[in-house]
Amino acid sequence: MAGTNEPTRSERKRRAILAAAEDLFLRNGYLGTSMDELAELSEVSKQTVYAHFGSKESLFVELVSSMTAAAGDGLHDLDGHPAPDDDVAGYLAGYAADELAVVMTPRLLKLRRLVIGEVERFPDLARTLYENGPARAIHSLAVTMAAFAERGLLSVDDPVEAATTFNWLVMGAPMNEAMLLGDGAIPDAAALQRHAANSARVFVAAYGA
Repeated sequence: MAGTNEPTRSERKRRAILAAAEDLFLRNGYLGTSMDELAELSEVSKQTVYAHFGSKESLFVELVSSMTAAAGDGLHDLDGHPAPDDDVAGYLAGYAADELAVVMTPRLLKLRRLVIGEVERFPDLARTLYENGPARAIHSLAVTMAAFAERGLLSVDDPVEAATTFNWLVMGAPMNEAMLLGDGAIPDAAALQRHAANSARVFVAAYGA
């Protein structure tokens, strides 16, 4: 007997359409993707694509929203008990390395470029990406900064400001290089680890109690 959690035929088609949409939109852009291509790649009829999503615009919105939410969930999963051994620099270096591993992937960088390129057509998607990405990470980090300050491990007057400083200290250089120079400019894992550790050292030098 099939398990009750097995996806239905309709759900499988929806997932196939979204997978095809991710492939085509990230490769060809919004204007460069047609509903005919989407139907062909997802192995359903064009009528089925419309039945599930209504329009190309709605499908694009659904794809971006689902991808940004999943990435935000990945960052949220990094939250934990901060620095139980009072090693703030070590904790922040580990957090930064994990954050970079989540964000600095060709898939998410392509999504970011796509949303920025379509910001005039879909301004709300840029806000969705920001709220599920940097804003969510900064909010989570602010809670951690406040906890460090309460324990006397950091000198922090404004936890949100401190979290913003650390977030962009970590993300600024590698993100800008990869966004402007392409996926070939994404640092390898070892380089990202070194950058994470250096960012943590600089931050603790500035905010250490």
